[in-house]
Amino acid sequence: MGYRIVVAGATGNVGREVVNILAERAFPADEVAVLASSRSQGIEIEYGDTDKMLKIQNIENFDWSGWDMAIFAIGSEATQKYAPIAAAAGCVVIDNSSLFRMDPDVPLIVPEVNPDAIDTYKRKNIIANPNCSTAQLVVALKPLHDYAKITRVVVSTYQSVSGAGKEGMDELFEQSRNIFVGDSADAKKFTKQIAFNVIPHIDSFLDDGYTKEEWKMMVEVKKILDPKIKLTATCVRVPVFVGHSEAVNIEYEREMSAETAQNILREAPGIMLIDKREDGGYTTPVEAAGDDATYVSRVREDPTVDNGLAFWCVSDNLRKGAALNAVQIAELLGRRHLKKG
Repeated sequence: MGYRIVVAGATGNVGREVVNILAERAFPADEVAVLASSRSQGIEIEYGDTDKMLKIQNIENFDWSGWDMAIFAIGSEATQKYAPIAAAAGCVVIDNSSLFRMDPDVPLIVPEVNPDAIDTYKRKNIIANPNCSTAQLVVALKPLHDYAKITRVVVSTYQSVSGAGKEGMDELFEQSRNIFVGDSADAKKFTKQIAFNVIPHIDSFLDDGYTKEEWKMMVEVKKILDPKIKLTATCVRVPVFVGHSEAVNIEYEREMSAETAQNILREAPGIMLIDKREDGGYTTPVEAAGDDATYVSRVREDPTVDNGLAFWCVSDNLRKGAALNAVQIAELLGRRHLKKG
């Protein structure tokens, strides 16, 4: 007997990826429902490469009773409306939005990092998926933190336009095309031109000068990994379609050599170490796109601080940063609690 699982927001970038990954990983589903707004009702999408077609249903009048779990990829506003309804009907919600991440009664889960935290999910019947840039970072930090406690992290992100949805991807494509033919490249989705440019601004600004995206990383790392870790972030949007990159600098309580860190990362779950210290001996978003791994390269000691280490981290933000992590949470929930598949 398998699960009855819902994908809410199945026509968006992340929702489509969730559907594909459920099929790729042969998730033990007896039935899959795909939901979107009334505008998309009746559209058919393929369940991965299985040739099985799923018809989009209207989320507004969907009956949640009898469904085991639902992966939400519909943004905070719609989630606020529909997640409590689904949860009250007994359907466990795995939410990709930021709405519930810092709720003390909602576990924030990256399965390779804090799987035990899922045991509190029944408080609200909701589980939160972290921010895309947080997910790949904590996968890389966790095994290093277990060896030598991390005290401080400085991270600069280079985040692809797919993190801003289809509109972000369309804007990069259209601006690039327009610039080549001599047309204007007006900014619509982003605050400045994104084609052939970088924008040090993601989400809204806070009173202290940080952006909400940077704040998310700071507080989510503490909740997922260790509340004692100090973290500062600068989040930058770059003209890449898929794949977030991060330059990470860490300070530890005790010494850790680059070689030790490499050996730890080589054996860590979810990590692929590509660190050859030669031309091309590292990973970029082009290689990471479409893959499940969090790639780590350029591991080196930082001589400017005691017990310092630096590395480069890349992952597909639509997969590990969103859809894959959500499906892994669903698998974890099944193994530890629902136990149907």
